[in-house]
Amino acid sequence: MVGNRAVVYVQPGKVEISDIAYPDLVLRDGPGVNKLNVGRKCEHGVILKVVTTNICGSDQHMVRGRTTAPAGLVLGHEITGEVIEVGRDVEFIRKGDLVSVPFNIACGRCRNCKERNTNVCLNVNPDRPGSAYGYVDMGGWVGGQSEYVMVPYADFQLLKFPDKDQAMEKIRDLTMLSDIFPTGYHGAVSAGVRPGSTVYVAGAGPVGLAAAHSAQLLGAAVVIVGDLNPARLEQARSFGCETINLAEHDDLGEQIEAILGVPEVDCAVDCVGFEAHGHGHDHTEAPATVLNAIMQVTRAGGRLGIPGLYVTGDPGAIDADAKVGTLKIRFGLGWAKSHTFVTGQTPVMQYHRELMMSILSGRAQIAKAVNATVISLEEAPNAYTEFDRGVSKKFVIDPHGMVR
Repeated sequence: MVGNRAVVYVQPGKVEISDIAYPDLVLRDGPGVNKLNVGRKCEHGVILKVVTTNICGSDQHMVRGRTTAPAGLVLGHEITGEVIEVGRDVEFIRKGDLVSVPFNIACGRCRNCKERNTNVCLNVNPDRPGSAYGYVDMGGWVGGQSEYVMVPYADFQLLKFPDKDQAMEKIRDLTMLSDIFPTGYHGAVSAGVRPGSTVYVAGAGPVGLAAAHSAQLLGAAVVIVGDLNPARLEQARSFGCETINLAEHDDLGEQIEAILGVPEVDCAVDCVGFEAHGHGHDHTEAPATVLNAIMQVTRAGGRLGIPGLYVTGDPGAIDADAKVGTLKIRFGLGWAKSHTFVTGQTPVMQYHRELMMSILSGRAQIAKAVNATVISLEEAPNAYTEFDRGVSKKFVIDPHGMVR
C-alpha cells in the first residue's frame, strides 16, 4: 500500500510531517471535518500525485494560533498535481493529466457556481458558502501539503495544462495559479486597475507582490507597495515597483505625494488582512489600519480591492470586538468618497486560464516577482518558521522531488 505524508498543524507555532491516510474518493472523518460532510462520496473526483504545493500566508494565520484550527489538521490549499486515479463519474479529465487545483472547492451545480462565483459555492461546506482544502471551518476537505490528495468535482474544477513538458519547465510559475496569482489579480481587477492607473498595494508578502505584478500586467502607470519589512520591499523594487517603508513613516498620504506629486492614488489593494499593524516606529497590531489607510489615500470615486483575509473568529485578537471580526473602520470616510469595496475569497476559476496563458507565453513572470523557492516536504516546518519571521520568499513544496 502506498503511504502518504503531509504537513500537519500541531499547536500554535508548530507543524510537523506526519503519516496520514492515502486518499480515496470519500471524505472520511478527521480533524476539522464537518460531521455533515463525513462519508461524502466523491466519484466525481480524482486522486492527485502532488507535484507542487505552496505555503500561504493564510496557512500562517492558522499556525500562529489566530484561528480555531484543530490539532491534526492537514494543511495546504495551493495544489498542482498529476492525475493518478479517476472517479467513476469523471468524463473529461484523464490519468496522467497535469492540472492546477483552484483553492476554492466548488460543485459547478449550484446557483453561485453557475454565476461564476465559485468562491461561495453552496454545496461543499455545511457551515456557510465557500470552501477550501486544509482550512479551518471550510468543511474539512483534506489539505494538499502532502504526497497525494483527493480533489472532488474534477471535470468542473481542474485546469489542465496543455503540454506536460512545457508545464514542468514553467512549474514554478504555474504553481501560483491555485491561489496567489489569481488572488493578487482579483485584487487588482476589483480595484479597477487599468492602463495609466496609479495603484497602492498594502502588503509586500506573496499576495501583495502578486497584486503588484498583476497591476503591471493590467497596464498601471505606477505601482506603489507599502510594508513594514525592508526585505519584502526590496523584492517589490526588484520588478519595478515604488515602495514605502511604513515602519519609518506614519503619514501614508505624504509618502505617496512624494512619489506622485499628489497624496492619493486611483485605486488600492489590501493584501494584509486582519493581522495588520499600525504605521510608524512604534507600530503595534491594529487590525483596521490598512482598510482605513487605503480609504484615506484612494481618490473620490475610486475602488478598493480587498483580497486580504478577514475572519469571524480570531482567538488571538487584541480586543473583544476583533475576536469576532468587528473592526473600527471609518466607513463614513469610504461613503463620503463614494468608494467601491470588493471583498471575500477570490473566485479562482474566473482568472486561472487567462493567467496560465500569460505564463506560458512568457508575459507573466510571477515566480520571479514572489521569489518562488522550492523545498522538500521535510523542509516545510522550517519554512513555516522562516516565513513567520518575514523572509521574502514564496515556499513551493516539492513532495516527490519532481521539480528540483
